[in-house]
Amino acid sequence: MDEVAAAAAASETATGAGDTAAMIAASAPMFGVLDVVLLAGMAGFGIYWIYFRNQSKPQPPTTKGYTMQPNLISPKANDNSFITKMKASGKNIVVFYGSQTGTAEEFALRLVKEAARYGMKALYPADPEECEMEELSKLSEINNSLVIFCMATYGEGDPTDNASAFYEWLKTEEPDLTGVNYAVFGLGNKTYEHFNSMGKFFDKRLEELGATRVVAAGVGDDDGNMEEDFLTWKDTLWPAVLDFFGLEMNLQEISMRQYRLEIPDVLPEKLFTGEIARLRAYQTQRPPFDAKNPFLAQVTAWRELHKGGDRSCMHIELDISNSKLRYDAGDHVAVYPVNDPVLVNRFGELLSVDLDTPISLVNIDDQSTKKHPFPCPCTYRTALSHYLDITSNPRTHVLKELAEHTTNFEEKQKLLMMASSSLEGKELYQQWVLHDNRSLLHILEDLPSCKPSLDLVCELLTRLQSRYYSISSSSKLHPESVHITAVLLKYTTPTGRINKGVATTWLASKKPLPDEPPHQIPMFIRKSQFRLPARHQTPIIMIGPGTGVAPFRGFVQERLKMKREGKPVGDTVLFFGCRKKTEDFLYEEEFQESVEEGVLTLHTAFSREQPDKKIYVTHLLKEHGEYIWRILGQESGHIYVCGDARNMARDVHDIIIEVCSKYGQLTSSEAQAFVKKLETQRRYSADVWS
Repeated sequence: MDEVAAAAAASETATGAGDTAAMIAASAPMFGVLDVVLLAGMAGFGIYWIYFRNQSKPQPPTTKGYTMQPNLISPKANDNSFITKMKASGKNIVVFYGSQTGTAEEFALRLVKEAARYGMKALYPADPEECEMEELSKLSEINNSLVIFCMATYGEGDPTDNASAFYEWLKTEEPDLTGVNYAVFGLGNKTYEHFNSMGKFFDKRLEELGATRVVAAGVGDDDGNMEEDFLTWKDTLWPAVLDFFGLEMNLQEISMRQYRLEIPDVLPEKLFTGEIARLRAYQTQRPPFDAKNPFLAQVTAWRELHKGGDRSCMHIELDISNSKLRYDAGDHVAVYPVNDPVLVNRFGELLSVDLDTPISLVNIDDQSTKKHPFPCPCTYRTALSHYLDITSNPRTHVLKELAEHTTNFEEKQKLLMMASSSLEGKELYQQWVLHDNRSLLHILEDLPSCKPSLDLVCELLTRLQSRYYSISSSSKLHPESVHITAVLLKYTTPTGRINKGVATTWLASKKPLPDEPPHQIPMFIRKSQFRLPARHQTPIIMIGPGTGVAPFRGFVQERLKMKREGKPVGDTVLFFGCRKKTEDFLYEEEFQESVEEGVLTLHTAFSREQPDKKIYVTHLLKEHGEYIWRILGQESGHIYVCGDARNMARDVHDIIIEVCSKYGQLTSSEAQAFVKKLETQRRYSADVWS
């Protein structure tokens, strides 16, 4: 810059110097001393740049030279291409599952294993969320191919989370599935209005798109006997498949193991200790938080809600202030529980195994995207505590596996009988396992000659699922905390054992204690359609006996806040029921405060206070039928139901139809159509469980 400035200054001086300056310039040498110095410096820098610059840096080791050529190696197959995997491994059956609790996935795995017994090769159960489902039409390229769908219905007739994208694609697109052969088994619960809607949808839609049904769709009812429903359908599936493809029945006795045991030699910090997906995720928390990456929330409050009696109901508050999690009243909070250490230790005692042994179960099918049944490597103790459901009733295929490791003849025959499809076997299974409520651990205790390896037990047990609770707070009032309302589950089985709820027993141990670090709970938020109306002036009716009142506590909190801010609030009516006012009237003081401030109208039913007659919320609904019709039929109000699906929710639904018919002057069919319209408009919402 100095040279430029000097040249500019010289130019300005020379401009007025006239011919004399020009003559002097003409007589001066071509290069001055400064010019020579500058030129020499530039030449030296150029020589350094070309010859010496890289000599000061460490040189990489000498390698063979090569010329860039087009890549002649085939690119690695897309991990999501199930067609490529089937062709590469010579398999002709693929089983997809839509599963929310693990049952559909378990059934899919059983079908894969059984296919091998019939001389067919099936790809390991496939998750639609992890596959290129647009390839479904290419299945016809594989000879004698078959696709099986095990699809559960979730919520109000919705697909499961992992099948939702595939469902939307199949519903809106028009792929040509001519030449695709299929079978469907649907899982549902008859206590819900939209029973098995996903199974019915997939069975019908695949046929509409040109696919060929190989066997009639199966229907599993969790309110009845899902296992028997599946076995009955499965017994028709394989003969139909063999007949369809013209194959002969040739049952093979082969190993049904899907995983092999490896004893890893790893450092303790390389072992999973309960994380859901990412190693050390609980030590280094990173958002966003969801089902595969739960947030460790601190328990900031824990109190007993029951004032008397021998039952317990907990109110728990979780701190989410550092999580960036957001929720609305009506959403669900999911927690990942831990099994009772007493039960976990019992496995080690019965099978004489050191539970702190590191293990890794590795899928023997190298084409499978699911390399392990749960996060590995870990210890037996971690697997049994965090990853496996050790308290549920085992299904019949598990009993068959256990029989192979039972030495006593009578005990072995008992297991084989229950695993058979005979009427006597089904009745024995229904009584001895389901009615008597035996878990796999109970079977090991009651059949002492049954000694399977613990790694086989870990393969047979299903995954421990997260537990969902309706959030009992409003984010408008509690933006940095989530509240849970849960009844402690504890009961005696016909065998005299005391069974305890996995999650509620674990939550009961999370009460904060002085001078001790706060307890932490892995959790995430699941969004719901169970929502307050957008306009606070819209009247609402809430029906929630027992812990069904949980989401309505959040609704009332939100409307009370609006009222205190001077905003208009519509009628807010709650029908609540419990046993006794003095024992289990949940949040009585809070609701009474809302009544006194003119926000809430409260109707209560206490079923055990009248010795000669039990009064339930359903009785109250009939008593206030005219008012309910006015809210729904004349004021465009909303109605919400939360609680037991098997009895209460169904009874409420019938009563609402009766009320609309009686006070709305509607015929029975018109009343049903009216209520159906309320549901379609999301003015009749249900958050129920069975």
